[in-house]
Amino acid sequence: MASTSDIRNGLCIRYNHDIFKIIEFLHVKPGKGPAFVRTKLKSVTTGKVVDNTFSAGHKIEEVRVETHKFQYLYNDGDTYHFMNTSDYSQIQLQKAVLDSPDLMKEGEVVTVLINTEDDSPLSVDLPASVILEVTHTEPGVKGNTATNATKPATVETGASVNVPLFINEGDKIKIETDKGTYKERVKD
Repeated sequence: MASTSDIRNGLCIRYNHDIFKIIEFLHVKPGKGPAFVRTKLKSVTTGKVVDNTFSAGHKIEEVRVETHKFQYLYNDGDTYHFMNTSDYSQIQLQKAVLDSPDLMKEGEVVTVLINTEDDSPLSVDLPASVILEVTHTEPGVKGNTATNATKPATVETGASVNVPLFINEGDKIKIETDKGTYKERVKD
């Protein structure tokens, strides 16, 4: 058993008869009353995100997980196929379990959290950022740059990302996977 002081991003806990992964947390110590921890939890079975508040010192049941490197192979509909990079075994996961499946390129190496109790995959963590090529975007109009002007762009995986006006089709850009936002242009 762990307590609220052990809460951190990525921790998997058993809560309300399901397994949740903590994606955000904030320790709050108000002037009046007891301290508490405000959390945002994502169900690893359904993908649903819930907000919850734990009082300070509350006992939480931690789920033991192992991390393994898997390579993303392909998807057919809502089923995504991955291969373990060490023993070449394959697993399939549903789209609801993945954080940002539209940013995964075939061949991308990801980290999969696996429950040690029953060897079931819980969630997929992408690298902090991915480099993708812009396949479609409108040309930027000169003189249209007041401050931080952006335009939508479609990348090779089909995801839509807001980018600065100077980005053109064929450019490679770095995207932060946790927010799905443009970070910088990458030179070849």
